[in-house]
Amino acid sequence: MRTPVGSFILLLIIIVLDIYVFMAIKSISFSAGSRIKALVYSVYWLVSIMAIAGVMIFVFGGAEYLPKKVKTYLFASILAFVFAQLISSVFFLIDDVRRLIQWTAGKVFFRNTEIATMSGDGISRSAFLSWLGLAAGTSLFGSLIYGFSNKYNYRVKHVKLSFDNLPAGFNGVKIVHFSDVHSGSFMNKKAVAHGVEKIIAEKGDIVIFSGDLVNDRATEMQDYMDVFNKVKAPMGVYSTFGNHDYGDYARWPYEGVTKEQNLQNLAKIHEQLGWRLMMDEHIPLEKNGDKIALIGIQNWSAKARFPKHGDMKKAYAGTEAYPFKILISHDPSHWDAQVRPEYGDVDLTLSGHTHGMQFGVEIPGFKWSPVQYMYKEWDGLYEEGKQKLYVNPGFGFIGYPGRVGILAEITVIELVNQKMS
Repeated sequence: MRTPVGSFILLLIIIVLDIYVFMAIKSISFSAGSRIKALVYSVYWLVSIMAIAGVMIFVFGGAEYLPKKVKTYLFASILAFVFAQLISSVFFLIDDVRRLIQWTAGKVFFRNTEIATMSGDGISRSAFLSWLGLAAGTSLFGSLIYGFSNKYNYRVKHVKLSFDNLPAGFNGVKIVHFSDVHSGSFMNKKAVAHGVEKIIAEKGDIVIFSGDLVNDRATEMQDYMDVFNKVKAPMGVYSTFGNHDYGDYARWPYEGVTKEQNLQNLAKIHEQLGWRLMMDEHIPLEKNGDKIALIGIQNWSAKARFPKHGDMKKAYAGTEAYPFKILISHDPSHWDAQVRPEYGDVDLTLSGHTHGMQFGVEIPGFKWSPVQYMYKEWDGLYEEGKQKLYVNPGFGFIGYPGRVGILAEITVIELVNQKMS
């Protein structure tokens, strides 16, 4: 098997990182007893060697023979360990830069002083920065490993949204919104079914799914059809495609199925589930004699690396007469890039896509995730003028088989006529 040069470079970087972190550990543990040092060094190198061996399995192709669950957790654990080392190394590097500056200053400006003598023997590490680096790295590694247990921890979030132009007939209507199932990542059908039961228990008037049913292939839904086909609603279940649904990240053909056939098969799965797949179109929703427009488009992203399959102009045409409009659009970057500037009468947009990066902090009054540096709107409710956007952080997971801080969510939105409340 021909292994790309980049893979060897990656292995070399990981090994260098292992040695660099170990030197920092060694320097701050010099005063510890021999047994403690032996234990610390042994544990560190055991984990490091296991990580290197795991990387080699993936680099040289052996991972294809591993069971899905083993492969998923192995890959995620390696990434967690490497990220933890990187975070620790930031602190060590800051300390090393400090030491280099101090050493240089001693040599250049204080040649005949005590400082010069000290710098000649080397300047010791900062215990504070070193311990802080280790604490940060260890905390990150521990939280990522703990997060494995959170991937099926579904929370139900209730949100009340008021509009002054909502028809009276829709006052109090309940929308249950979920997104990003990513069925190809699931490994526990019973846990997934429990999440779906939570969706059903909310008894929404309308259920909306805003894209990414699979990771790549329609066949990923085979084992979960009898779980998700239980999702029903009096006014219907409506869905759309997300970026992963198009199969852009997989090799085709696969088992005789082309990329185009896969997308057609996925559309049939939505139909078999009893979901109304919205493909750049709109339909009227009627309640108590009043009507509103539900618009659904295919994936449309303002980010260059994601596709623009959706046609908002086509989907919107004919909705002008409706007093209230709801849009299903997978990628929240669509809202700022096109919806708000060009379609100011779209009252509510429902999106997903970001997953809240499956990592962050969410406490009352404070919310943070690294994904916010890529997406302005990434989790929860956003408002500009009379327009609102709700970004669901996802039902499933992809890549990292877990969640830290940003949990899987089922959003229950109650529409309220502001004049009647």
